[in-house]
Amino acid sequence: MFRRALRVLVLRTRARQGWTRARAGLIPVGQAALAAGLAYLIATRVLGHTDPFFAPVAAWLCLGFSAQRDVRRVAELAVGVAVGVGMGDLIVHLIGSGWWQLTVVLFVSAVLARFIDSGPLLVMQAGAQAIIVVGLPAASGGPLGRWTDALVGGAIALLFAVLVPGDTRRRPRALGERGLTELAETLEVLARGMRERDASEARAALVRGRASEPVLEEWQTAARSARDLARVSVGRRHREELGRLEEQAVLTDRAMRSVRVLARRSAAVVAAEEPHDVGPVADRVERFAAGVRLLASDVGRGGGGLRAREVLEQTAGLADPHAVGSGDWQVQSLVMLLRSPLVDMLEATGTGPENARGALPEL
Repeated sequence: MFRRALRVLVLRTRARQGWTRARAGLIPVGQAALAAGLAYLIATRVLGHTDPFFAPVAAWLCLGFSAQRDVRRVAELAVGVAVGVGMGDLIVHLIGSGWWQLTVVLFVSAVLARFIDSGPLLVMQAGAQAIIVVGLPAASGGPLGRWTDALVGGAIALLFAVLVPGDTRRRPRALGERGLTELAETLEVLARGMRERDASEARAALVRGRASEPVLEEWQTAARSARDLARVSVGRRHREELGRLEEQAVLTDRAMRSVRVLARRSAAVVAAEEPHDVGPVADRVERFAAGVRLLASDVGRGGGGLRAREVLEQTAGLADPHAVGSGDWQVQSLVMLLRSPLVDMLEATGTGPENARGALPEL
């Protein structure tokens, strides 16, 4: 019964994360589809090609379906597609197509891509597009017609990545709010397990913490990509906030790992035959959760976390193993495990590392 409940919890968490990803992907998918359509339009109307297959393919491959549009990544893909298609077009025109021609095209394209840049995406795309060119029948546009189509698609994709990034803060903010909410909910489940002395609830908090890993990883990746994009796009003025979001993502992931250790230890303490007074620890975990929820709201709105800082500082001041669980080393160990994620979250509100550690009572 317990395992079934855990499976349901994991499935619900995954479904919620999936819906968040789908909703966040509406705009970037729409942009990629529009770029592919424009590339096809330019190749047909401007270049006069009747079947510009590689123009929309290049645009779609370069932009992809997510908002993680690092300009370097888009450029690598665009160059890789162009190299593969160009070499394939040229060699097929000179020596025809067949198994050995495909071998030659693939080898030359990959070596040329490695010469141009060390990026693995460039090499993979160069090879893949070369294979497609050899396998497809010749299209209109002359011996390099497909290459010019690929150039058009890559250029349109790069233009979209640089000039139409949208608000680069939107996705990292949304993922940050979601990730911090996952941490707050994990803490709330853990506090309930402590208060009710229910080891299954503590283990459920551990499972919930593990299930949050994808959204925390996605937050870090999205914040890093958005900050890199802001260096060369119209979103330069947002670089400071994007840097803060990336740092908060790292700190939240670190705090979640510490909370999982706390949950594992709490399950053992509340399941012990000898009763332990973990109620005061549960109080502090609940206060911690309340502070994290405030931080989640602030991050979602682009705030600096000032509201959360006060609550977290007060909670940190209460994380004193000498005052909580005095004489019971197992309860004291829970308080000790609580201190590290509190420091991480204080740093996430903008508190310096030294001041964050200073908010804790001395041992």
